[in-house]
Amino acid sequence: MDYPFDPEIAAALATLPDSGNFRDLPAAREQMKAVLAEVLGEVDETGLTVRDELVPGPDGAPDVRVRVYTPDLVASPALLLNIHGGGFIVGTVDTDHPQAVALARDLEVVVVSVDYRLAPENPYPAGLEDCYAALVWAVKNAEALGVDPERVVIRGSSAGGGLAAALALLARDRGGPAIAFQFLGVPEIDDRLRTASMRRFVDTPLWNLSHAEFSWDCYLGDGIRGTADVPVYAAPARATDLTGLPPAYVSVMEFDPLRDEGIAYAQALLAAGVPTELHLFPGTFHGSAMVRHAAVTRREEVESRVVLARALGVLR
Repeated sequence: MDYPFDPEIAAALATLPDSGNFRDLPAAREQMKAVLAEVLGEVDETGLTVRDELVPGPDGAPDVRVRVYTPDLVASPALLLNIHGGGFIVGTVDTDHPQAVALARDLEVVVVSVDYRLAPENPYPAGLEDCYAALVWAVKNAEALGVDPERVVIRGSSAGGGLAAALALLARDRGGPAIAFQFLGVPEIDDRLRTASMRRFVDTPLWNLSHAEFSWDCYLGDGIRGTADVPVYAAPARATDLTGLPPAYVSVMEFDPLRDEGIAYAQALLAAGVPTELHLFPGTFHGSAMVRHAAVTRREEVESRVVLARALGVLR
C-alpha cells in the first residue's frame, strides 16, 4: 500500500532496520543486539549513577534484573518505572538504555528499568510478573532509592506499553503498590487483532499484522490468541472494568496497526472516569520515532517529557 507518511520520515525509510525477519526470532534478536551495540557506544552517562541489581522474582521464578538510574541532582522524589518494548519477544534492559539515561538526567528523577523474561521461552504471565516484582521491590526499597513510594509512574512503549497497562490492572486488583500515573506509548494490548487499523496496515514498516500475530502467539502460546481463554492481564483491551486505574497518557501513530486499540483503550479509560490524554501523531508509523531528526518525532519527544514531568511533579 502507498501511505502518506510525513515527508521527513518517508525520506528516511531506507535507513531504518529491515523488520522482515521478525518471525526468525534468533535473527531478530541478533539484529537488535547489533543495533544496540552501535547506539550504546554513544550514550553519555555523565551526571548519573547507573547500576544493575537482581531483585526477588515471582515465587518459584528467577530473580529479576533491574537497572537503576540515579541522577546527581534529584528534582523530585517520584520514581519512574520503565518497561521496554519488543513485541514481548525481543529486547533487554539495554533496549531503552539511551532513553532511560535521558529521562533520568533531563527530568532529574530516579528511573528503574526492568529486564523482564521474554516469550516464547517464558510466555505470559512471566514478563508481567517480573514487572510486578520490580514494582514491589522498588516500593519496598523506596527509602534506599530516595523515592516516595506513593509517587510511582510507570512508562512503556509498544509491548512495554501493553505491560504497563497490564501492570496497572494487576496492581489495582492485587491491592499492590499504588501507581500514580501510566504512560502508554503505542501500546500493544489487544490479541484479537480485529480493529480496522490492524486489518488494514498489513505491510507497514517495522510493525504489521503478521508481526502482531507472531508476537501474540509467542506470548500466549499457539492457538490461544483471539479465544475466550485470554485474561485481561495479558491483553488489557479485554478489560471491562477500568475504574480506579491511575491517570493515563496514550500515544498512537497514524499508520500503526496498533492505532485503533490504543484509541479504544483511551476512550474506555475516559468512560470509566480515569483522567486520560490521547494523542495521535500524523504521518507516523510504529517505530518511526527512530527518524530522530523529523519534526514530528521531536514534537513527540518534547510532549512525552512534558507529560512525564507533570506526572512526576518536576517543576519546569
